[in-house]
Amino acid sequence: MNNVRTVSDTKRTFYNLHTRPINTIYRRVVEELMVEMHLLSVNVDFSYNPIYALGVVTTFDRFMQGYQPERDQESIFNALCQAVEQDPQRYRQDAERLQAIGKSLPVKDLIAWLSQTAHLDRDADLQGHLQAIANNPNFKYSRLFAIGLFSLLENSDPEVIKDEKQRTEALKAIANGLNLSDDKLNKDLELYRSNLDKMAQALIVMADMMSAERKKREQRKQQSTTPVAPPTSNE
Repeated sequence: MNNVRTVSDTKRTFYNLHTRPINTIYRRVVEELMVEMHLLSVNVDFSYNPIYALGVVTTFDRFMQGYQPERDQESIFNALCQAVEQDPQRYRQDAERLQAIGKSLPVKDLIAWLSQTAHLDRDADLQGHLQAIANNPNFKYSRLFAIGLFSLLENSDPEVIKDEKQRTEALKAIANGLNLSDDKLNKDLELYRSNLDKMAQALIVMADMMSAERKKREQRKQQSTTPVAPPTSNE
């Protein structure tokens, strides 16, 4: 009997947990992330690791930036994780731990550590995961894992991320050290950065539309409250 959860099961669980409607522009983002997490969670070769968790948290926080009402963001994130039978607090805590590691290390040291050319006595859990990934020929690579690596580098030195040559060299070194495809890593991250730009543009358009709608409402309100002058006498 096949008991593997379906995408429909995951979506149903999510909408049972988060019952408030999701703003239209963000709904696609949430559902795509949900499907991606679901497909990984049911893959036999997938195993949770903190870099993947950082990728999930970074993706959610970046694409949900500006979401209103703001208080719903936590509910949506928690429902996302719980819908794929994961602990949202674990994701948040691991992401915060890795962000702190990224900020505390010079980027050269971080690249050497991630590419396994140097071992730093910093975080035994992350070190163990890096070694396991490098030594596992069946490691289930994902776009979200790539975003986690990207976020680590960005926290260490944002300038390295902005410079195409430095970014490409860093990602190639890390991919080689972890036995991943640097071509796939670069393509996934190019798409991620492109989608961030598109989302930012869409939010600007939405803000302009909302501002225009507010002005129309104010004009209608002013017109409805302006007293009508009495008719002049023809006498």
